[in-house]
Amino acid sequence: MTSTVTLGRALPVPRGELSAALIETLTRAPGSAVPADPGTDPYGEDAALALHTCYELHYQGFAGVDEDWEWDPGLLGLRRGLEQRFLAAMRADVPGGDDVDAELDRLLEPSAPGGIAAYLAEQGTPGQLREYFVHRSIYHHIEADPYAWVIPRLRGQAKAALVAVEFDEYGSGHGDRVHARLYADLLAGAGLEPGYLHYLDEVPAPMLVLVNMMSLFGLHRGLRAASVGHFAANEITSSPASARLAELARTLLPHPACIGFYTEHVEADAVHEQVMRRDVIAELLRTEPDSAASIVFGIQATDLLEDRFADQVLECWRAGRSSLLSELQAPAVPG
Repeated sequence: MTSTVTLGRALPVPRGELSAALIETLTRAPGSAVPADPGTDPYGEDAALALHTCYELHYQGFAGVDEDWEWDPGLLGLRRGLEQRFLAAMRADVPGGDDVDAELDRLLEPSAPGGIAAYLAEQGTPGQLREYFVHRSIYHHIEADPYAWVIPRLRGQAKAALVAVEFDEYGSGHGDRVHARLYADLLAGAGLEPGYLHYLDEVPAPMLVLVNMMSLFGLHRGLRAASVGHFAANEITSSPASARLAELARTLLPHPACIGFYTEHVEADAVHEQVMRRDVIAELLRTEPDSAASIVFGIQATDLLEDRFADQVLECWRAGRSSLLSELQAPAVPG
């Protein structure tokens, strides 16, 4: 078999012993010795970047990295160890249970005061909203992709309904309406670089960990119900959150692309919420009643990691410093 080399963004800047060794290994030929995991904190910078780097080989890859690394047995072994510790940490940090309806109803309750949107509304600056956009770019560049892996793992109405939601996420057949493209337009409208994972080296671990969870759930058939729970949690909370962010954009960064990305999600995700609950989750529970605890885990893990992300950002802003690993440059265009 002839291997090929990816043309994409450069390998990221290491954040510790493990990520440094992994990134150096990926510059070699597949089959080269893979570093051992020294047991790093699964929520920490080093492990988060190492796992994100492994997962990115299943998405767009990195410039100069042989595509055969994607399924290299040694690398998969390293990834498996990182995944097991990550899963164990999340399971230990959520309450658990199997009452899906209670979890979904809780998501529909009004949000408690506080949070990033409240901070931005009360005292935020255009620069802080740009920082928020940068954090979220790591997620929105692959916004719908991890859920696509779940499609062949569902059957009947659950499969059909999930495909319907994904069809909207991918622009209903129009490339310029794909949500990842709309987010790139938002970044450009905010005077930021719109390129795929352009800000990977600036975004701290909490957002990488959140995106790693999405990839972990999507890539493992045994976690398909957790992926559905996570997807449902996103869709249920997205519409009201998008309405708040649209208003913030109108105030702080009034560019049509910044506002339009969020207004696009207000109506669409209100519909998606109902589809996910009535047609995906209900059907999955009907055909696989033992999946309830995994669905709950997906919802609770989403809450856990979103809260960790918000806590990190707000701690930095309240201390008067950037929430990113390095300060953003001045915007490319007037905000």
